[in-house]
Amino acid sequence: MVIWDGLAAEVMTSFTSGTFLVAMALLLGATNLQIGLLSALPLITNLAQLFSVWLVRRYNNRRAVAVFSAYLARIPLLLIGAGMLWFSSASVGTLLLFLFFHYLFGSIAGPSWNSWMKDMVPENMLGSYFSRRSRYTQTLNIVLSLSLALLLDFVKKDNPGNELNVYAWFFLLGGSAGLIGGYLLSRAPEPQSYLANADIISLFKAPLRNFNFRRLLIFNSAWVFAINIAAPFFTVFMMKTMGLPLSYIIGLAVLSQLFSILTLRMWGTFSDRYSNKSIISISAPLYILCIVAWCFVGIYSRFMNNIGLLILIHVLTGVSTSGINLALTNIGLKLASKTEAIVYLSVKNIVTALFSSAGPLVGGMLADFFSQRRLSVTVEWASPEFNKIIRLIALHEWNFLFLIAAMLALFSMELLMPVKETGEVSKKVVRRIMRTSIRTNLKEYFIIGDIISLHEQIWAILKPRKS
Repeated sequence: MVIWDGLAAEVMTSFTSGTFLVAMALLLGATNLQIGLLSALPLITNLAQLFSVWLVRRYNNRRAVAVFSAYLARIPLLLIGAGMLWFSSASVGTLLLFLFFHYLFGSIAGPSWNSWMKDMVPENMLGSYFSRRSRYTQTLNIVLSLSLALLLDFVKKDNPGNELNVYAWFFLLGGSAGLIGGYLLSRAPEPQSYLANADIISLFKAPLRNFNFRRLLIFNSAWVFAINIAAPFFTVFMMKTMGLPLSYIIGLAVLSQLFSILTLRMWGTFSDRYSNKSIISISAPLYILCIVAWCFVGIYSRFMNNIGLLILIHVLTGVSTSGINLALTNIGLKLASKTEAIVYLSVKNIVTALFSSAGPLVGGMLADFFSQRRLSVTVEWASPEFNKIIRLIALHEWNFLFLIAAMLALFSMELLMPVKETGEVSKKVVRRIMRTSIRTNLKEYFIIGDIISLHEQIWAILKPRKS
């Protein structure tokens, strides 16, 4: 039932979020700051998880809290679709208002669902189970995203006046699928939960007094702040600056998800066998390289060169983010106390949400600041036979953003080192095992061994030498 609910929720997400949501907001005339706010909303509303903990303590029924909150979170999506289709109330302000309530109730459902899953899924199967669930949902997302993108490009070309009507139906269908998912989730069993008999303030102080869990919070907060400065604006950059059709953008996103699916089983297996921290130390530097690579998108005069670079970026992004997301989820579940799991997970989500929501807002302001500023580095060769100018770096509003995010993400990696994980395996051992396994099964990933130590190599260069 949990997997079926995940599939229904993925239908809802495919219709109402991601590239389609950004494209609709741009169609409504959204500014950079509004795009940043749109990306920050699901993170800002994570503060509502405090209320989720109170509800679970009050009624001791995580399933009821998760299911009813999920229902309430899906109704605003229906209202957005109905408003655009029948009442002509299409504006960025109205969209933000209804999405606020959508994300608010979704945040209330989150901690109850996480704690519920921690008790229902055996700890030694967390990686393999959720990697399988993610493979199913991402496969569905690929099929839906491609189909919807082709439909939107067709409407934009032949009947552009109906674009908003298509988006309205997306929200109606997505909201309906979400309600079906809530029903499916309600049929899953719930193990007996136990929560310490203490007041809310004391409960929330407990995770912060846990030195190791606090280290994880510091790393996770710094990481999500850094990457969210840039990540919400990749789609805006491709649409506004490069002028790519929606089908191209969705196709690249699908390619990224495809490689995420192909590597999820591998990450899940290594997560269960070794440690989530090792998975992060491998995949995070690879994602940082992807952010840096965005600085070079658009500097080529030939369209195919830029597309080729975008394909490479999205392939490596899919590989790296699948490992990062799986490992961060699992290490949070692993370090959480069994009797206070919902509190630990809520504290983690709330603290990281504050920093994560600040990222898109800072990114939007930086994009506006750098919109009138450019930095270009070229190499010129002049001879009697011919002249040639090669553009090495061309930074503008978006590229500045990407470079800043990559540097901050690199520095955040230093904060991962002090985190201790039960069953942690030496990085050298994991490196050797992964090299052997990947060489045998996935030969195309022959560079993974160098990626594992890439962060250490870069950091060694940046660190000042002691005299």
